[in-house]
Amino acid sequence: MGGGMEANKNKFIEDWGTLRENVEYNIRWNRRTLSLVGIFGIVVPVLVYRGIVKEFHMQDDEAGRPRRNFGFDYKKYMLSEE
Repeated sequence: MGGGMEANKNKFIEDWGTLRENVEYNIRWNRRTLSLVGIFGIVVPVLVYRGIVKEFHMQDDEAGRPRRNFGFDYKKYMLSEE
């Protein structure tokens, strides 16, 4: 009664979908991909975290409260005494 309504598959879209579903098998680790992982996986999150902590410290200073510790006390691990 309602036949003949099949969708025509686009070969290029299907190939792109297959590559996207199997990206962990098709990725090539070279200098560019490692640098992108380093930048967006390590550097950007650290900078965002430091900016947020700095903002909280500024609010604490303005309110007259002591600064809060947000997990990692880097001054313990510094080699030189300040």
